[in-house]
Amino acid sequence: MPWLPVSSRCARTGSGLTFTVADKWGTLALVALTESPYRFNALRRRVDGVSEKMLAQTLHALERDGLVTREVQATIPARVEYTLTAPGARIAATLRALLEALEAEIPAIMTAREDYDRRH
Repeated sequence: MPWLPVSSRCARTGSGLTFTVADKWGTLALVALTESPYRFNALRRRVDGVSEKMLAQTLHALERDGLVTREVQATIPARVEYTLTAPGARIAATLRALLEALEAEIPAIMTAREDYDRRH
């Protein structure tokens, strides 16, 4: 297959993968899971601001895409833990690097916004 931009390849498959990974909650959940496996409620606390319903939908989509595994342990009550798969870890590492680069540039971005707002 000839090289196509990633968004074009994903669009051609109709996968919606770019929407799950590039979505705010998908990105934050994947990056949080680079730290360690998380149980649902612990991950919800780590991903500040996400609702229970949105996190559940996000994790379901990430699991379907093979980026996250959901392990149910036979305890009472049942213990469910989410971890990154190998592809999920590679993608999450890239997303983490992107977020770190963005955070490092926040002062420059804020200055640029202020300059722009003064001119317009």
